[in-house]
Amino acid sequence: MALTFEYGDKTVQEFVHLYQHDQLNLEPGFQRQSVWSVRDRQKLIESICQSCPIPSVFLYKSQDGRGRLKYDVIDGKQRLESILSFQSLPGFRGEKFQVSMQLRGADSVETLDWRRLRHRGKEALLMGYKIQTVEVSGDLSDIIELFVRINSTGKRLTGAEKRHAKYYHSEFLRQASRLAEKRKGYILHHRILSAGQIRRMKHVELIAELLSSVVNGGLQNKKKSLDATIGGDKTNARQLKSALAQVVTTLNRVIRMFPKLRETRFRNSVDFYSLFMFVWKLEQQKAILTDRRRNRQAQDLLVWLSNGVDEVRALQRKAEGARPNQRMFADYLLTVQGDTDSFATRKRREQVLEQLLGGIFVRKDDKRGFTLEQRRLMWNSDQEKKCRGCGRKLTWANFTVDHIRPHSKGGRTSLRNAALLCRSCNARKGNRRRWNRGARVQAA
Repeated sequence: MALTFEYGDKTVQEFVHLYQHDQLNLEPGFQRQSVWSVRDRQKLIESICQSCPIPSVFLYKSQDGRGRLKYDVIDGKQRLESILSFQSLPGFRGEKFQVSMQLRGADSVETLDWRRLRHRGKEALLMGYKIQTVEVSGDLSDIIELFVRINSTGKRLTGAEKRHAKYYHSEFLRQASRLAEKRKGYILHHRILSAGQIRRMKHVELIAELLSSVVNGGLQNKKKSLDATIGGDKTNARQLKSALAQVVTTLNRVIRMFPKLRETRFRNSVDFYSLFMFVWKLEQQKAILTDRRRNRQAQDLLVWLSNGVDEVRALQRKAEGARPNQRMFADYLLTVQGDTDSFATRKRREQVLEQLLGGIFVRKDDKRGFTLEQRRLMWNSDQEKKCRGCGRKLTWANFTVDHIRPHSKGGRTSLRNAALLCRSCNARKGNRRRWNRGARVQAA
């Protein structure tokens, strides 16, 4: 790496000054989100007030548009955030906290916040504390590599955080991050990921993987394909827009089809990926996914599968094998043990889901509209030639042929599922199975 390093120190007062004058950037594009707990922050403030040494802060030194020095934090974000949060600086949105500690010369432990510390005349313990610094200059790509290397110890970077650091400029990753933030509430509610995992950007990784799989046309090996899709710049704007629309549609479909996802094992991210991709595949096959009765049946079967897998796992822990009627459960359990993200195991999970749920959902008729020949046959076979909705007399110029059972709900484009309607009644009927407020017509 062609980097230069300058070693020195800065007081907390200097860091505060830089932050207040927009010369200290705690969140450059490659940085990760905050991962420290309140207890971590309290221990840091206690160490500073007791003059204990803390690790150096690494800063990427550059110049802003006005020629002023600007520092992007490479390493030390959590420490500087803790200091600024403890002080409750205007405009800083960190969580306020207090610290229980025994100051030098004090007889007992006290619980202090920033206001009380200043009231005690001990402000200099914090503001005068010197933090060793390493100011780094060089190309941004080398800076990012340094960031990843430094954060390979301590609270190590997750795979998602490393991708964010390396590819934060990627439009693919930006779109995945935006969608992940929008769906964060759903992901948390159904416990697909924990709050801690979301802080480590695992929700961005999950959405990025779903996007990548849709772009590549189906299941993929996570380790081999995700970096290539995010960082390879092989996805053009049109592909990305289409993939985003498909991911949003499928997520909405999963939400409506499986409202009790938390009651199944498919709330786990590994299983959720498989369920999402199975529903996406059904969408591509033009399956009817709006039938409430069938969706309830699918939900019940997911619960049944989850319970069965849990039973087999319990038997394994007792060193007992699965019973003959538990073969499907045992097969599925094998796919969530060991290498869960390989193409082979994901393909096997898809096969189990297909075996369990594939027969529930019917496919739409490939032929959407009635042919001219069908229209003539329908017209000539109807003696009354009246609208089945309003009773209006029809002519060759104003009649339409309607699907009795709507095409969107599995109705076939055949004469047995056809009826004459005027244009206005056909438009009002939409995808319902009613001509008007009165009668309900059954499909043949």
